[in-house]
Amino acid sequence: MDIVPPAVRSQMMAGIKGKDTKPEMIVRRTLFAAGFRFRLHRRDLPGMPDVVLPGRKITIFVHGCFWHRHKDCDLAKLPSSNADFWRGKLDANVRRDKQAAEMLRTAGWRVLVIWECSTRGKAIHGLGARLLKWISGDASNGEIAGEAGGSGSTQA
Repeated sequence: MDIVPPAVRSQMMAGIKGKDTKPEMIVRRTLFAAGFRFRLHRRDLPGMPDVVLPGRKITIFVHGCFWHRHKDCDLAKLPSSNADFWRGKLDANVRRDKQAAEMLRTAGWRVLVIWECSTRGKAIHGLGARLLKWISGDASNGEIAGEAGGSGSTQA
């Protein structure tokens, strides 16, 4: 059972941004400072990636650890109230993420997921280097996570 009245909960949920979030802006500023030019939220691509480097066929998703259930991350705790609702909602997000990434890879795109935890605290200092390393590599998919998300390293 939710402890907040439905009207208040609706107002709270409406205030959650889907685009131009703080983690996304950090990633975009990092890319721009490194000389990359990109497109945002391309609707013609599966999952509408947050950042697209079309010339390199790279898509970047900047995932919130809570909303996309970042495994073993302190920021991804399931709420104790109305847990069944949240579990279903968040599991559906994860399924959509996997499906979109697979469709992109099948179409020849490289897919990188940057987790919110990599844009916080000490992890932010290494974000640029890890991002550039992945872009210059040839892995078809990868993740960048921060300290709260486990190892804090780039995985391919």
